[in-house]
Amino acid sequence: MVPGLNADSDSPPMWQATMLLGASLLGVLLFSKLVLKLPWTQVAFSLLLLYLGSGGWRFVRIFIKTIRRDVFGGLVLLKVKAKVRRYLRQRRTVPILFASTVQRHPNKTALIFEGTDTHWTFRQLDDFSSSVANFLQARGLASGDVAALFMENRNEFVGLWLGMAKLGVEAALINTNLRRDALRHCLTTSRARALIFGSEMAPAVFEIHASLDPSISLFCSGPWDPSLVPASTEHLDPLLEDAPKHLPSRPDKGFTDKLFYIYTSGTTGLPKAAIVVHSRYYRMAALVYYGFRMRPDDIVYDCLPLYHSAGNIVGIGQCLLHGMTVVIRKKFSASRFWDDCIKYNCTIVQYIGELCRYLLNQPPREVEKRHQVRMALGNGLRQSIWTEFSGRFNIPQVAEFYGATECNCSLGNFDSQVGACGFNSRILSFVYPIRLVRVNEDTMELIRGPNGVCLPCQPGEPGQLVGRIIQQDPLRRFDGYLNQGANNKKIAKDVFSKGDQAYLTGDVLVMDELGYLYFRDRTGDTFRWKGENVSTTEVEGTLSRLLDMADVAVYGVEVPGTEGRAGMAAVANPTGSCDLEHFAQLLEKELPLYARPIFLRLMPELHKTGTFKLQKTELRKEGFDPATVKDPLFYLDARKGRYLPLDQEAYTRIQAGVEKL
Repeated sequence: MVPGLNADSDSPPMWQATMLLGASLLGVLLFSKLVLKLPWTQVAFSLLLLYLGSGGWRFVRIFIKTIRRDVFGGLVLLKVKAKVRRYLRQRRTVPILFASTVQRHPNKTALIFEGTDTHWTFRQLDDFSSSVANFLQARGLASGDVAALFMENRNEFVGLWLGMAKLGVEAALINTNLRRDALRHCLTTSRARALIFGSEMAPAVFEIHASLDPSISLFCSGPWDPSLVPASTEHLDPLLEDAPKHLPSRPDKGFTDKLFYIYTSGTTGLPKAAIVVHSRYYRMAALVYYGFRMRPDDIVYDCLPLYHSAGNIVGIGQCLLHGMTVVIRKKFSASRFWDDCIKYNCTIVQYIGELCRYLLNQPPREVEKRHQVRMALGNGLRQSIWTEFSGRFNIPQVAEFYGATECNCSLGNFDSQVGACGFNSRILSFVYPIRLVRVNEDTMELIRGPNGVCLPCQPGEPGQLVGRIIQQDPLRRFDGYLNQGANNKKIAKDVFSKGDQAYLTGDVLVMDELGYLYFRDRTGDTFRWKGENVSTTEVEGTLSRLLDMADVAVYGVEVPGTEGRAGMAAVANPTGSCDLEHFAQLLEKELPLYARPIFLRLMPELHKTGTFKLQKTELRKEGFDPATVKDPLFYLDARKGRYLPLDQEAYTRIQAGVEKL
């Protein structure tokens, strides 16, 4: 339960209430002085009583509790905005900003690849990326062309896309988990003229190369075996060693031009290419840097995929733009996490999705408290394990933020409020034009007032987060996707006022009376059962905690003859042993009846994206039919209060409405 959610949802927004109260106080002031001719002391006392009696005490309380936070957040926003405007005017780009970083400390360590313990200084990263730019230019690529990058985490990944950017070539950063149709789709839609892939990805490229455009150039980086790659592939590493290392001529690119493409997870269809411009890269990295009070001497542990914005912008951006050292790991390892942090003296660790839960699931070790980590930076830390995570691992600051690659309404929890993903000022809400708007939680349609404008939510009322689009403002613009059709689904009109446009995040959040925002659900994840809305995020957190931090995916399934959707939980249960009777007893104490899963599916493991998001689309489609699902299935017998095996006979009774759920 989010704290402080006790405001009246029918009350007017705070700024409107303040204006009405101000008008009333002004009226009393004029009447007291001009008509009653009272002395100033009596007038002041009367105004104070009226102010407090009219609810002004609530404003005073909120002001006192949030003014320091709001002023700091405002100063961060102003600082980043001023820098963005200057860089926009000067037509700066990420490579130009990186050149300034190299000039400041060329011999400082920029990147460390944990897999081989390879250290690169800023000068070495600069030289490598320049050789990439010169090589690609010699091969005929020019500013505005696209080159795809399909490679696991390592230093070269950063040097390759940075080198492309120096030439003005836009990198399409391909998710290393993609295969066949999805991989082919990403390469085709990006119109890439070249594909650079790591030797570890050669089998995936080999599978699809016959269906690719014959004109696409193929380059392989890493251990070389000609028999394992398509016949036309060239070994990139020696070619780069021979390429000139001087800085290529500057392309005609500015701060709002394209830098690279990052693909969505593809959990609801084929991946979409989100456009990242230079100003967006800077804004995302800078807001995190200044908002969470990072320091140039911090060392970041980045075990997140570099094809994703969290790893490549929030993490690597601190290296390129602010001169911090970043330790890159090929893949997240719960068992090696703290050993790596100690070895490289890391002060900041990055997390995303369920990573924190995986760390908590490890047996306690002495090493987990001998580190120098002062900050955990990321998004998706569940409120149910927040305090346990920071306490067990002795991490003073949890720097939780909210923001998708393409969104224009990022949030930051700058003062470590437990469970919050950010805040918006209750007093000066107009300074940062974001808002929670009312939606129909069954259909997720926007609810509008008589004038056709979306209705804002009050504290405690869940709503979809939206951000006003102002294309002339680099902080407020929406760059969208390569696919224009996908853009239309993310934009709504008449949201804040008539004639405006806003970006739809698709995420449901809730705000408390102090303006802290808490993630509730993604669009479509909430379902209705027995007349109540069920938050899958909250139920997943509870179930995972009861099942010793196991992976849990909760979703709604249709049952004939019932209204809404019944809850179903897929649980990772590799050992095949689960005391369901004890589990049902715990659920009675933890969750209301309508929120308890009606169906259980025990699986060896749950499929996740590269950024640890659980994939539910196929689970929903398969439902609870034992003829389709081969994993053990169970259903909740309401009369007995325990889970029983769901065989074909029980399934038939449920379908016929004989078995009451």
